Amino acid sequence: MNTLLTRFAFLLLVMGGGILIGSMTAPGDWYANLSKPWFNPPNWIFAPVWTVLYVLIAMAGWRTWERDSASSQMTLWWGQLVLNFLWSPVFFVMQKPWIAFVIIAALIFVVLTFIRQNWYIDRTSALGFIPYTVWVAFASALNLSIAILN
Repeated sequence: MNTLLTRFAFLLLVMGGGILIGSMTAPGDWYANLSKPWFNPPNWIFAPVWTVLYVLIAMAGWRTWERDSASSQMTLWWGQLVLNFLWSPVFFVMQKPWIAFVIIAALIFVVLTFIRQNWYIDRTSALGFIPYTVWVAFASALNLSIAILN
């Protein structure tokens, strides 16, 4: 039962945090009026992509927590979550795409480090972060492009 409660708590934390931050920092007129690159996806794609990614992030979190809640891998997991949740307020609310780019670049570094540290310890968690890495790399290119164009 404790394992089930831990897994639910991680899902609630990641999904709930993502939904809360997403609703509080929804793109508004500022974002709509920005020049965007040709590869900017339609807005509707973000919610389903992040839903899948947040489930994978939660899964990696609970697996890491259950293995060793005080490990360096868990510290990396918390770090990526903080950076992930920090990006939207900086980009959309503060309207600082260059600072947001620094945050997302740090996020990629932390996510890749998490993958590297877990590759031989917990391959499932490492693999779960691969789609996250791909999406954050894409989002980084989008963020950088918007910063340059504006």
